[in-house]
Amino acid sequence: MYVANSNSGHSPSDVAISGNGGQALTPEIGRIVKVLRGREQEKYAVIVRIIDDRFVAIADGSKRKFDGPKKKNLLHLELLPEVSGEVANSILETGRVTNGKLRFALGNYLRRVQAEAHEKGE
Repeated sequence: MYVANSNSGHSPSDVAISGNGGQALTPEIGRIVKVLRGREQEKYAVIVRIIDDRFVAIADGSKRKFDGPKKKNLLHLELLPEVSGEVANSILETGRVTNGKLRFALGNYLRRVQAEAHEKGE
């Protein structure tokens, strides 16, 4: 569930998702997200750029490459508790990340979530 200030001038910390024990998640470079609205609904991606207080650019390394990221409203994304340090460090150090790193980060996250669900018997 998203929590947003009712002011028209939000800051990035005003938009957060509540979950994971009540801990608020904020958008940051490298955070893995699930798309809730649009053509790519139910797909996973990584935040590669924060545009402003309402929009981020996301890429998955396959359909949406780093060089052509999708601009998405934060209200149309589910922020997940996973941040890929490798992706974040690459972008912060060089301003870029390879599409292979994006695919690798998403693949690792999805495999881990699937294994945890399998252990729980879901």
